[in-house]
Amino acid sequence: MPNASRRGFVRSAVAGSMLMPALLSELLAADAADPLTPKKPHFPAKAKSVIFLFLSGGVSHVDSFDPKPKLVADHGKTVTFDHPETRNRPGYEKLFLKRPDWKFAPHGKSGIEVSDLFPHLGRQIDDIALIRSMHTSHSNHYNATLGMHTGSFAFARPSLGAWASYGLGTPNKNLPSFLVLAPQMPYAGTQVWAADFLPGVHQGTRVVPGTEPVANLRPRVTDATRQKMELDALRAFDESHRSTREDDPALAARIRSFETAYGMQSEMPGALDLSKEDDATLALYGLKRGQTDGFGWQCLVARRLVERGVRFVELIHTGSSNNWDSHGNMADHGRLAPQVDQPTAGLIQDLKRRGLFDDVLVVGTTEFGRTPFNNTAANPGREHHNWAFSSWLAGAGVKRGVVYGATDEHGMKAVEKPVHVHDFHATILHLMGLDHERLTYRHAGRDYRLTDVSGTVVKDVLA
Repeated sequence: MPNASRRGFVRSAVAGSMLMPALLSELLAADAADPLTPKKPHFPAKAKSVIFLFLSGGVSHVDSFDPKPKLVADHGKTVTFDHPETRNRPGYEKLFLKRPDWKFAPHGKSGIEVSDLFPHLGRQIDDIALIRSMHTSHSNHYNATLGMHTGSFAFARPSLGAWASYGLGTPNKNLPSFLVLAPQMPYAGTQVWAADFLPGVHQGTRVVPGTEPVANLRPRVTDATRQKMELDALRAFDESHRSTREDDPALAARIRSFETAYGMQSEMPGALDLSKEDDATLALYGLKRGQTDGFGWQCLVARRLVERGVRFVELIHTGSSNNWDSHGNMADHGRLAPQVDQPTAGLIQDLKRRGLFDDVLVVGTTEFGRTPFNNTAANPGREHHNWAFSSWLAGAGVKRGVVYGATDEHGMKAVEKPVHVHDFHATILHLMGLDHERLTYRHAGRDYRLTDVSGTVVKDVLA
């Protein structure tokens, strides 16, 4: 065969059916071992999918979801704390209590107080379980963000979404089981959605809001039959190659990535196409027709993805001008909140009206809170605060219109029913039908899990 390439030989051989029996044998064997095949949960699951909303930078709990009348009354009084963000920091020898910049009011039949920073979400509070006693293990953005996503505060570990994919697989093989909608990189970068030592097929796939959310989505080969034939043949050869290199996770992930990419070419364009959404739905998310960016776009696309069977979708609100790290001026919160408030409330409403709310778990969180004090009471900003913050759950298997836990009178520490990040993760996995102590993966000689050696399910927020 003069001048014959390997690809040409494979193509002609497949077309002539010379290799078809062997190829089919290889492909069927590979399907049986597909790591994304749907798996049974440990026990009946409440949530089929998760939409995880992450506000990057540290949202102030005392300005949003945790009302503190005593903090208002004691504004300007000095306090003494050995706080990790002010320890040995010049100019912070004295600390002064600082009142919130927004007013709180009761909302809904539950009467739960939410500040006027989030008026739309306040109107949906009867559908939410609000946890006011969150705390975490680090006050640095990088470490706290890593911890909220992976359960590890110092070293890279598999993310929550990757664990969910590993534990449950996915019902739609034409889309990744774990998708991340992020306009810019968050703190800790791609580690936020990495699979680390889990099989690479479980890592998150990033979608970037804009005119080209997924690069190279359109195939160069226009003949779909020919493209499928070539990919099938390539897979058979790759599987044969892998059989002599046992337990090579990088190779296995690469093989599966070709298949997912092929499926995405047919399925993802439709998932990202909002043109058929009616005007009322677009208005619910605060979107203009034709808009392809913003948190409203992320929320609506997330709904469309879970409708198509995607197991875990994370939405990240971050960027050079979209960061909740309000050291210099809490007015930043006032600018950022409207970007996420209506879309988040709209997502809850949309899931409810489409009958999806009982199957989809919606999670709202940040990496830590912000200090109820500063070095002067007049300082317009707040510092990092890992001792206390607020997060919330809504949807599948979650009690509606309840508050769990509490901080002290100034919002300084979680004092009643404290919930650590490990407890938060254990609860999310539980709602997906996964026992966080049984969801393990053996690596480097020992079993690892998302919650390390800690974590207790917060049963009081479960319906």
